[in-house]
Amino acid sequence: MSGGTKDKVVIVVRKRKKGGDGHHGGSWKVAYADFVTAMMAFFLVMWIVGMDSEAKDLVQGYFNNPVGFRRAFGAGADPTSQGSTPVPSDLQRIPLFIREMEERRFSAVRDEILRELEALEGAEGLESRIEVVVTPEGLRIELREGEGAETFFTIGSDELKPAAREALVVIARNLEAIPNHMVIEGHTDSAPFPSATYTNWELSVDRANAARRTLVESGFEPSKVQEV
Repeated sequence: MSGGTKDKVVIVVRKRKKGGDGHHGGSWKVAYADFVTAMMAFFLVMWIVGMDSEAKDLVQGYFNNPVGFRRAFGAGADPTSQGSTPVPSDLQRIPLFIREMEERRFSAVRDEILRELEALEGAEGLESRIEVVVTPEGLRIELREGEGAETFFTIGSDELKPAAREALVVIARNLEAIPNHMVIEGHTDSAPFPSATYTNWELSVDRANAARRTLVESGFEPSKVQEV
């Protein structure tokens, strides 16, 4: 081979580059993420500790019943954008406000039922036999028979008297305007029946069903009757 550069062979040896550093891997990332999570939890705890008592009660209410909280406040302002507290303290009064509105609505229905009962022709004194009361459970309407009287039902029968039908028509017309469900109860006196197969238990159920049928026939929505 001659000594010139024309026939020179160049051999290049390339070094392999290994990816990553094997001595510590990515464990530092896990530790850093744990640290950030712990700090975030710490600041959240300190934030909650610094709230007033009403705000704490609302936060507790959310974690106790998230679904109920969302339904109660879903139509209001964003609870996370009200300054230093998660929700304004006035929102705590919303359930009480709703209850007060419902009681006022029940009172209006009660007054209208009593007014229409007084205006019924040929039913003088009927309103004295019907008690309409707003209770913590809702609106209670009670048709009460006098001693030995047959104002609403024939004695020992589930047959409705004309006065009872007129009263139930008035009740159905006014109750249809509110969305609440209804429970109908039937009651009887303690006089025993001569038959062993038909007792006061069956009679009370039949009277409640007779009242239900009359309410439905008068325009009351059947699905609102929750229990008989």
